[in-house]
Amino acid sequence: MQNTDALIEVRAVAKTFAAEGKGTLTVLEDINIVIQPGEIVAVLGKSGCGKSTLLRIIGGLTQATQGEVRYRGQRVSRPQPGISMVFQSFALFPWLNVQQNVELGLEAQGVAPAERQRRASDVIEMIGLGGFESAYPKELSGGMRQRVGFARALVVNPDVLLMDEAFSALDVPTSETLRGDLLDLWLERQISTQAILMVSHNIEEALLMADRIVLLDANPGRVKAELPVTMKHPRDRDALVFRQMVERVYTAMTTAVVGAVAKLDAIGIGHRLPSVFVAQMEGVLDQIEQIEEAGSAELPELAEALHFEIDDLFPIVDVLELLDFAHVTGRAITLTRHGRAFVEADILRRKEIFGEHLLKRVPLAAHIRRVLDERPSQRAPEQRFLRELEDYLNEEEAERVLSVIIDWGRYAELFAYDYNAGILSTEDPGEEVES
Repeated sequence: MQNTDALIEVRAVAKTFAAEGKGTLTVLEDINIVIQPGEIVAVLGKSGCGKSTLLRIIGGLTQATQGEVRYRGQRVSRPQPGISMVFQSFALFPWLNVQQNVELGLEAQGVAPAERQRRASDVIEMIGLGGFESAYPKELSGGMRQRVGFARALVVNPDVLLMDEAFSALDVPTSETLRGDLLDLWLERQISTQAILMVSHNIEEALLMADRIVLLDANPGRVKAELPVTMKHPRDRDALVFRQMVERVYTAMTTAVVGAVAKLDAIGIGHRLPSVFVAQMEGVLDQIEQIEEAGSAELPELAEALHFEIDDLFPIVDVLELLDFAHVTGRAITLTRHGRAFVEADILRRKEIFGEHLLKRVPLAAHIRRVLDERPSQRAPEQRFLRELEDYLNEEEAERVLSVIIDWGRYAELFAYDYNAGILSTEDPGEEVES
């Protein structure tokens, strides 16, 4: 049934992509979200849960495989005049100056030149870029370039403003200033926008702005929970109620981590290993041990101690559970006996423990080592393994996963890698390599 008051309705949206040799990969499944006038909604979730894909579907830039998106009751099948988007990467045309970049959307709508110039000048002044109309993107700081992105989105007077991690590419002071300025424009009704939908990986950022938080689970992306945020603006991040809300969101997010790793016993060589460095795993394990000495370690406390955001911590936790070095229950994370043995070991023993668990728990590592051991030369080209991974993953993802396992395998001294020749071996690669 249609919600006649809603600006945006996301109805049972699913998105799949072709996975070469393996049918399809489901990124989003049965997503249902309603956005009403007058609210800011934040979407939070782990990397790879489909947040940005969902935003592009809502904006008409990508088509859903199933389900539909409706804007003011009309189905969205292409970009809509009433919906604008601000991207993470600024997305400015370097050969156009600030004024010209901001006018682009108005030009596409057929607005007359004089009116385009007037409206662009007004929004440039409003967003804090007065005096920089003739400057080119290369002359501007990151924060100023993103202000141009906001100005370009706002100049068309959108009903709905979509923000795809719009502050994440900026340093902390700049992002806080720009976020505060945008929130002031919203609260003081200086912009005509009726609703804002923002994708973020930062819990505090979402809580500082949003009236409601939608949490996405991963693999595939589903709505895990919706949490109302009733605190009045301006919000104090040091206030008790704010800190309690941060922990509530963390609790909901960590249950998604537990659910995601519950199936790891059944993974195959094509599992999408997170891009995590061994040094990051060591740092987290060492920090868990330090916190545990004073009591139980909880994910919010761990993240704060490490100065991590969600997307920093959760992939590392996934890997530590995969390797059986740590275990998560609710918000609490504890070392397993293997994790404790790793933390207490010297560097050589750490390599041995890591290698043992890599072979036992990660099929791709065991497969690579088995192939090398079975060859008389004990060498093989990386392309041999890339071809196998591309039966499960697209080309770019296959290269990323192989890079991850090479990094882990080299640390554990399970195999060596010659970058220039693209050769994996049980020791330094020689001249002859079997294909």
